[in-house]
Amino acid sequence: MNQQHEQGTRPNLSAEQLAQATVFGLAERLGDTLRRQGLVLGTAESCTGGLLAGAVTAVAGSSEWFDRGFITYSNEAKVAELDVSPDALHHFGAVSEPVALEMANGVLLASPAAQVAVSTTGIAGPGGATPGKPVGMVCFGFAQRVGDGISSRAVTHVFSGDRAQVRQQAVEFALRGVLELLGAPVNRR
Repeated sequence: MNQQHEQGTRPNLSAEQLAQATVFGLAERLGDTLRRQGLVLGTAESCTGGLLAGAVTAVAGSSEWFDRGFITYSNEAKVAELDVSPDALHHFGAVSEPVALEMANGVLLASPAAQVAVSTTGIAGPGGATPGKPVGMVCFGFAQRVGDGISSRAVTHVFSGDRAQVRQQAVEFALRGVLELLGAPVNRR
C-alpha cells in the first residue's frame, strides 16, 4: 500500500478527473435525494448534448429515479420534442431563460412519470457568441410538479474555459441546481 493511501488521502487527481468525480458524487446525492422523496427526474439538453443524462445514468440504480432525457440541439427539435414556442425562440433566441423554462416545462409535459426536470441551453464555444450572449453563457430551467401545475425558474450563468470545461461546469451547475430545488444542502463553489 502506498503512503498516500495509508494516510487516508486521495491520490493526486487531474482537474478533469476531479471534475468528473465531483459530477458523479453530485449525481449520486441527487439520486439518493430523489429516491428518498419518491420523485423521478427528466432532462432536456442542448449545449450539454447528453452529458447531464449521462452523468445521471452513470449511477447504478438510476432507473428508479430517472425517466428520460431529451437532446434537443436544434431549434426544430426543441419545438417538436418539448413544445418550445417558435415565438420564444424568435424573440429571445435559443440561449435564453424563457426557452430554458419552456424546455424544462416541456420535459414534464412529455413525461408523465417525471416530477422534476432540468434543462440546459447555452454557448459552449469556441464560436457562437453574439452581443449580450458570450461564449460560456448557459441558461438553465428547473421545473417541478406542484399540485395540478408546474413551478419553474430559470438561472443564467457564464462559465470560463474551453468547450469541454464549459459543458462539464454546466452539468455540475445543473445537478447542484436540482439538489437545491429539492431542498438538499449544496455547497456552491
